[in-house]
Amino acid sequence: MALFENPAAPGSLEPLEAELEALADPAKIAPKPQPAASAGSPQPIIVFDNVSISFNGRSVLQNVSFSVSRGETLCILGRSGVGKSVSLRLLMGFLKPDSGSIQVEGQEITALSEEGLRAVRKRITMVFQNGALFDSMSVRENVAFPLREKGGLADDQVDQIVGRLIGLVGAEDVVDVFPGSLSTGRKRAVAMARALAAQPEIVLYDEPTTMVDPITARRLGSLIQRLKLQLGFTSIVVTHDTRFAQNLADSVLFLDQGRAEFFGPLSGFLESADPPIQQFLTLDAYVLPLD
Repeated sequence: MALFENPAAPGSLEPLEAELEALADPAKIAPKPQPAASAGSPQPIIVFDNVSISFNGRSVLQNVSFSVSRGETLCILGRSGVGKSVSLRLLMGFLKPDSGSIQVEGQEITALSEEGLRAVRKRITMVFQNGALFDSMSVRENVAFPLREKGGLADDQVDQIVGRLIGLVGAEDVVDVFPGSLSTGRKRAVAMARALAAQPEIVLYDEPTTMVDPITARRLGSLIQRLKLQLGFTSIVVTHDTRFAQNLADSVLFLDQGRAEFFGPLSGFLESADPPIQQFLTLDAYVLPLD
């Protein structure tokens, strides 16, 4: 689903403005209804089936399987180096698995050419840890880039959309600043605005709360949740932070030593007696003493 419709004429931005206003104030709109399930289980929008990949002889993912339904948020949890971010890069087609199948809406993507992957990437966008912003462009220009690449909008329409998106992520005071001058949290917020400008159906978030302050982390988490509830976005969030995941996840994939140790609902993960999961949850909950 597109974030906003292509306006029919300059100044015709009512649908966009209504949806962005609703994002800023969740009380203004009810959750977007999801399609009713047909007889039997609905087809997932994303499927990993026994996916494996190794680098320099070291296995990173071993026969990992999971699926994500439309409008759902999957959180991928695990320690550093267990293949969480690699999973996102496989889904984007930046990496090819050694074996296994990856499907997006029933289409196998592992054998697609670069041209075929470009079509897939029009529906999937990724928010990288470092933001991956263009250093030579201002915040305003970065957010406008996907709109100008797609074309079909007048300059004043682009300006209005960019202004709304920048306001949505709280970056109004840095619109003319270049990324090199921004904090990590601000870069990530701007990257989210640019991702929304691409009008994706699926958004991938790579460690969105790493190296950001708690207030920024809560703001980013709230935005991810509202995008799901109000616009029906499908999301995959890679994180090491269980508390952050608890506010977002419909389902959890827990990776341990390259294997899918758990895949299922959040409640099942939190209640699991599996030793690696219990150890992860205990360490994640530990707070260092102040003195």
